[in-house]
Amino acid sequence: MQNTLPQRRQEFGWSQQRLAEELGVSRQTVISIEKDRYDPSLPVAFRLAAVFRCRIEDLFVPDE
Repeated sequence: MQNTLPQRRQEFGWSQQRLAEELGVSRQTVISIEKDRYDPSLPVAFRLAAVFRCRIEDLFVPDE
């Protein structure tokens, strides 16, 4: 699954640490999600969408 998290995060002017704090996860988790090494759980995906004020589908694109 690919994602647009680095771009969204940069649009907000946030560091990976700031996003991690907003989500209640570790910075390492944010790094892993951004680098497509880890697919977030559904609760984390919903929190990401809420933080960035968008739909989950706007953040994640399934691999073809």
